[in-house]
Amino acid sequence: MKKRSLSLVICLALFLVFSLSLGYGQTSVPKAKLPVLTTSAGQSNDVTTVNIVLEEAGIGYDYCDVPDVDMMKAGVGLADKESGPGFHAEVYTDLAKFPKGTPYGTIIFAIGASLKGMGASGLTIETEEARLKRVIEYCKQNKVFIVAVHVGGTALRGAPGSDNEKMIDAVVPFADYIIVTKESNKDARFTKIAQSKKVPLTEVDYALDLVGILKQVFQ
Repeated sequence: MKKRSLSLVICLALFLVFSLSLGYGQTSVPKAKLPVLTTSAGQSNDVTTVNIVLEEAGIGYDYCDVPDVDMMKAGVGLADKESGPGFHAEVYTDLAKFPKGTPYGTIIFAIGASLKGMGASGLTIETEEARLKRVIEYCKQNKVFIVAVHVGGTALRGAPGSDNEKMIDAVVPFADYIIVTKESNKDARFTKIAQSKKVPLTEVDYALDLVGILKQVFQ
């Protein structure tokens, strides 16, 4: 009886160590399909970090700061639209593997509000929220995998109702996978959303830790 109890204690201890190594509320990394489109939710510069991470991981991508449903429908190549005032698009997807027009398998939203960034794109918080809602509805209807990323730390958080929190509300509850830095998740808000929606969450120390994570996601 004592041996069995000791074994049970050891098993529980090992389970606790394993759970802590994954991080609070953290689960295994899900798989997503290429090609991938990156964009911003709130027009902060954090989407640049996501793009750099993908480049470091050797993953091709398309990028648009303000894609709407028509561009999602156009697929890879973003309908050959050129960058201009209030609009920016870049195509780095491997066109040999995914020719122009190939439907996107995944979209990555980098979350963080910037009034300067939205102003440059001719957006307000309300019009940005409306755009995000349209894009997310399209993704849900067409089974596009949604990844929500928040790497801006406490600087891109705020009190309930703030611009940053509105961007979180607009995207994270609808994500299929959530990736955040510990600095962004100090209040465990993302953990609570992940648990309530039953979606996987990965918490990392630094933004560059996403390189290994995204390699696993698109392996």
